Amino acid sequence: MPENGNLLPLFLIGLLGGTHCVGMCGGILGALSLGGPARFPLHLAYNVGRIASYCLAGAIAGALGGASLAVAEEFQVRIALYLLANLMLLALGIYLMGLTPVLAWIERAGGTIWRRIQPATKRFLPVRTIFQAFPLGLLWGWLPCGLVYGALTTSLGAGSAISGAFSMLAFGLGTLPNLLLAGFFLGRLRSLTQHRAVRLGAGALVAAYGLYGLYATWNLIR
Repeated sequence: MPENGNLLPLFLIGLLGGTHCVGMCGGILGALSLGGPARFPLHLAYNVGRIASYCLAGAIAGALGGASLAVAEEFQVRIALYLLANLMLLALGIYLMGLTPVLAWIERAGGTIWRRIQPATKRFLPVRTIFQAFPLGLLWGWLPCGLVYGALTTSLGAGSAISGAFSMLAFGLGTLPNLLLAGFFLGRLRSLTQHRAVRLGAGALVAAYGLYGLYATWNLIR
């Protein structure tokens, strides 16, 4: 697996961003949950599809970042990408803390694309088989989400398509426990993840990763 210092913070962003993930996917999760625990394979197929889309987007971002390294001064571009990635980690931390809707504009920007994709999701509803749940997840993975787009921005600094895909895989795996549990314990999980102390602690931890990355980058260029 390619080395990428942002894998752990990206996993934590996905894991600790439970409130946002559950809020964005709550309607689909509720539909998948009709029928109780027997619907677990549908939840799993949906989430595998969703994470697959994240990995594809990460691969594209990583390839773009890698291409920029090949056509420009490598050290300067790498520093710029590191700065961008860690600034985004800092923004994600602030976003998770709920101090400001700093990434809301990214969600609005993605709305144009989503309006073209969303009609296709209706073909797979209501979900009765994994062959409906998986492509539904593939499509839903492109839902405009500041948390996802923020994580995706950090993949630009991964340096290659493979590293970018692994970056978003780490983020997607972080979201998995929240979304799998939310399908059956939606009310309780929302109560926990919306607790102010949980959100502040999660956001502060992610922001600390971003600040540490900015400090490390500064040491490289001074």
